[in-house]
Amino acid sequence: MLGIIGILLALVLLIVLAYRGVSLLVISPITALIAVLFAGGTPILATYTQIFMPAVGSFIVQFFPLFMLGALFGKLMEESGSAQVLARWIVDRLGSNQSVLAVVLACAVLTYGGVSLFVVAFAVYPIAVQLFREANIPKRLIPATIALGAFTFTMTALPGTPSIQNAIPMPFFGTTSFAAPGLGIISGAIMFALGLAWINWRVGQAHAANEGYSQTPEPTLTRTTELREHALGDGFDIAEIADERPNPAPPSFLIALAPLIMVIVFNLLLVAVIIPAMDTSFLALPKFGNTTIDEVRGLWAVIVALTCSIVALIFLNYQRISNIKAAINQGADASVLPIFNTASQVGFGAVIAALPGFVIIRDAVLQLGGDNVLVGLATSVGLLSAITGSASGGMSIVLETMGDTFVAQAEAAGVALDLVHRVTVMASGSIDSLPHSGAVISLLAICGLTHRESYFDIFVAAIVAPVISLIALIILGSIFGSF
Repeated sequence: MLGIIGILLALVLLIVLAYRGVSLLVISPITALIAVLFAGGTPILATYTQIFMPAVGSFIVQFFPLFMLGALFGKLMEESGSAQVLARWIVDRLGSNQSVLAVVLACAVLTYGGVSLFVVAFAVYPIAVQLFREANIPKRLIPATIALGAFTFTMTALPGTPSIQNAIPMPFFGTTSFAAPGLGIISGAIMFALGLAWINWRVGQAHAANEGYSQTPEPTLTRTTELREHALGDGFDIAEIADERPNPAPPSFLIALAPLIMVIVFNLLLVAVIIPAMDTSFLALPKFGNTTIDEVRGLWAVIVALTCSIVALIFLNYQRISNIKAAINQGADASVLPIFNTASQVGFGAVIAALPGFVIIRDAVLQLGGDNVLVGLATSVGLLSAITGSASGGMSIVLETMGDTFVAQAEAAGVALDLVHRVTVMASGSIDSLPHSGAVISLLAICGLTHRESYFDIFVAAIVAPVISLIALIILGSIFGSF
């Protein structure tokens, strides 16, 4: 019983300290070792060096290329002006009478193409301000609108999305980023429709009450230390954006769009055509890890697709990027802290999983789903993502500690691993956007708003809509299987 109390205390401390802005690199090992102290009989130093650190290192070894390439791609999209061009093109086509839809779609196009959600937030926010002011829509609804476009269906539901959340399950299940494409599209459409309907309804409410756009002065990008800390915690340097100068020669729409299209097309070609045609028998050799192509196919595809798209992006915008070396260095540097933050959460989970009290908690979580492996998986991933305030962190903890169990259950029940993959990813993005989430805190800081002003609408758009969509996915998957 004391061991369970220690685990729960460690989780509470992790949430509270993360909410207060303390680095996860510090609090993850400390809170994990607090749980070890309560468990008793477990050597502290051995737990740190033999359990925590190997789990951290294993995650970094496996996923660092995706973090680095994703951050680099996003930085180059920003530096070239491509992100702003795409967002502006969508807005211009829809007009100010569809301000909410325009902002959502601008965010969705950028994130589905692989641009970091923080790059998207910074790129789209000024456009959202202009549109919402013209349409006299309350400013407090901007965060929910950006969250719907950047934090939800393009991050977890749409097939082929290069988000890290969609990549993490691939080596565990032997799947690809296109797992369960039909179900993903349907679930994404539900998420999109519900979130959009809610925000538009709130706009109607505001107009009926004669509430218009707030006259509160717009925030500057360097206005608070909190904004810098939380954005940097997710790999983004505010100073670089604050010092940004207007691009005198922005790319055309087609040039801006081309790298995003390449990410998706190359990813699909590699998964469906190129890699299956390769002789990969060498993977069975000990020096290559005695693995199979199913375990690395998805990672290979995303790595190559992003690399080719980065090269194309530089080639197409060579004259527009003022300092290519600086942009590459900044993009690469921006990937380090996010992966170490996530890896530290994975290390925390590995320590917790090694404690005797975790067996009781694990069995209780598994029983929540009864005989339905999808419900049990969704519940465990959702809860851990909510606790850590991170979709990737919560999902990684569950897969590292209980991944084999869920695979065995799925195979015994005849549930396709493609469906398991999609449920895992969508569950990670279902209740991760709680008030202590770094993404939520950073978004509110960018918009110059508080939790009191805007969080309720973020909650509906980024939690309620995804949860309903996840339930629909599980029901459809249980009836029709993976498609």
